[in-house]
Amino acid sequence: MKTHLAAFVFFSLLLLLLPGIISGQHNSHRQESEAHGKAEMEFNASEFILDHISDSHEWHIMTLGEGEHAKHISLYLPVILYSRETGLHFFSSRKLTHGHEYKGFRLMEEGDLKGTIVTVKANGEVDEENIPLDFSMTKTVIGMLAAAIIGLWIFLALSRSYKKNGISHPKGIQSLLEPIICFIRDDIVIPNIGYKKHGKFMPYLLSVFFFILINNLMGLIPFPPPFGANVTGNIAVTMTLAVFTFIIIQINGNKSYWRHIFATPGVPFWLLPIMIPVEIIGMIAKPFALTVRLFANITAGHIIVMSLLALIFIFNSLAVAPVSILFVIFMDCLELLVAFLQAYVFTLLSTLFISLAIVEEHH
Repeated sequence: MKTHLAAFVFFSLLLLLLPGIISGQHNSHRQESEAHGKAEMEFNASEFILDHISDSHEWHIMTLGEGEHAKHISLYLPVILYSRETGLHFFSSRKLTHGHEYKGFRLMEEGDLKGTIVTVKANGEVDEENIPLDFSMTKTVIGMLAAAIIGLWIFLALSRSYKKNGISHPKGIQSLLEPIICFIRDDIVIPNIGYKKHGKFMPYLLSVFFFILINNLMGLIPFPPPFGANVTGNIAVTMTLAVFTFIIIQINGNKSYWRHIFATPGVPFWLLPIMIPVEIIGMIAKPFALTVRLFANITAGHIIVMSLLALIFIFNSLAVAPVSILFVIFMDCLELLVAFLQAYVFTLLSTLFISLAIVEEHH
């Protein structure tokens, strides 16, 4: 059964990445250094860092050579677009590389719409009124799907182990995951939410914890795809997770929770027009704090690691490499701690915010 599940995971990812073709492309479109009239392009550290932490329609693996003769090896991901005028489109992102147009679409490489696929008019101008809906498999999407498949694989294996051995001395994967699950239940959820209600929220809180943890750990492994994606450093992902927590809070909020927002006890009636907006801002501040905290911490770690690696190319000397690599190893050790810490903090804060919404008043 484990072999079949492993094969399913492998072929699922293979089918997702099938439209992407690994191939070398000559980089003839990059700008040359005009100040010195050189044919070689100078190393751009900011571009190097942003290329790693930002989302993309292609997975850049390596660059061979320099300047005009640089050969870029990339994995091109599936593009899925829906246009009101031409319907659904499915093709490889290789068709849109280097500013090329395909089926009336273009991937913007500069300006406010950088990284966005737009519709192009017959005269070559961008049709801003007909921006297609983009459902493409980007680096972030592939990373999330891979994390979901890995999580599913792990917990199905855990479930089979319990069915086979029952509640006994932990063995194999049980010995790794059971202490973590018990810690989340006994030290985070039950102390804040209470024993009677904790079972209702455990599935969500465990899912959030392990989803963030797996993505954090995958982001520390640079190669091969789908590892190395900056999933939890994407603010859209962290915002979505925070919105899920926000929705759960509002759905499960009791009368006391809503009374404190729209009719705060002990507050004079004439102050309510001021207090209600303040309380609503407080509602919004909770998911905002969850969003920014996770996004900022993970992104900052990736930027520091990539900056240390960039020193080798900035100084253009192998003498810097040993020092740079030692610092990178040190930072990766810290990032390993941060990977667990941020998953813990997000789960803890989500639990606290939920508990504030369901707590009963004591008279």
